[in-house]
Amino acid sequence: MTTAREVVDGVDLMGKTCVITGASAGLGRESARALAAAGAHVILAARNMVALDEAQQWIEAESPGARTSLVALDLTSLAGVRTAAAAIAELAPSIDVLMNNAGVMFTPFARTADGFENQFGTNHLGHFELTRLLRPQLTGARIVILSSDGHHMSDVDLDDPNWERREYDKFAAYGASKTANILHMVELNRRYADAGVHAVAVHPGVVGTSLARHMTRDDFGALRSMAADNRDKGAVLDSLLTPEQGATTQVWAATAPELDGAGSVYLADGAIRDDVEAYALDPERAVRLWEISETLCG
Repeated sequence: MTTAREVVDGVDLMGKTCVITGASAGLGRESARALAAAGAHVILAARNMVALDEAQQWIEAESPGARTSLVALDLTSLAGVRTAAAAIAELAPSIDVLMNNAGVMFTPFARTADGFENQFGTNHLGHFELTRLLRPQLTGARIVILSSDGHHMSDVDLDDPNWERREYDKFAAYGASKTANILHMVELNRRYADAGVHAVAVHPGVVGTSLARHMTRDDFGALRSMAADNRDKGAVLDSLLTPEQGATTQVWAATAPELDGAGSVYLADGAIRDDVEAYALDPERAVRLWEISETLCG
C-alpha cells in the first residue's frame, strides 16, 4: 500500500505554502510531514499546541531543514477561527493548498461555543468560515476537503442543520457533516473556479487514528450493519489503514499534476470516484447550504 511520503517522491514544492487543519495528529500530521519533505512551507493548525509542537519537532527531525509554522486553531469557536485566519494570513500572503483535514466523528450530543451541533459545527462550519476568511490568500489554490464515504449515511437537513428540532443521532449527524463537506466543495468551485481556485473532496479510507475515540463496541457493530446494507455505495468500513497509508489520497489531491484545474470531484484510493450520493452534489442544495452557513457564521 502506498504511503503519503511515497506520493511526493520526486515532487518539488519549494516556494509553495500549504495550510493543514488538524495537523497535530493522524492524517493531518502525516500530510504535513509529506508536504514538508517535498519542500513546501507547511502551516500546521490545530487546537492542541503541545501536540502541534511535538508534530513540528517530529517533522523537522524527519526532514532537516523543513519549513513549518504553527497556528492555534479551535474549529468549535468562530472567534478562534477568526484569530487563526488572521495569524495564517500574516504568515502566508499566498496559499497554494488549503487542506481542511480536521474533524470529529460520532460524538455524543454537544454544542460548540457558538451553539452549533458539534459535528456540523466542527466538520463544516468551522472550515467554511476559515476558508471564507482565507479567500484573499487563495490565489490559484487547491482546497482539499476531507469528507468520507460516511456521507452515504445521511443528507444534511437544511431546515434543521443543528439538530434543534429532532432527536439526536450521532451517526446521521456525522453523515450530514460529511455531506456538507461535499456540498461546500461544489459551491466553492461554482464561485471561484474562474479565479483559478479549485476544491476537491477526499475519502481517506478507514484509518487507525483517535478519530474513533467516541465509539463503543455497539457502535462498531452498528457500523458493520450499515456497511453490509450499503456495499454498493462505497464501504463504510474498509480494511483498516495506517495514517501513513490513509493520508495518501489527500496528499495526492494536493500535489498531482493531473488534477490541475480539476474541481468538484470526489477522490478515494488515489483516483476519482463517481459513487457519490446525488444529494451531496446537488448544486441548488450547495447554494442553500452556503447561504445558511453565511448566516450562521455571521
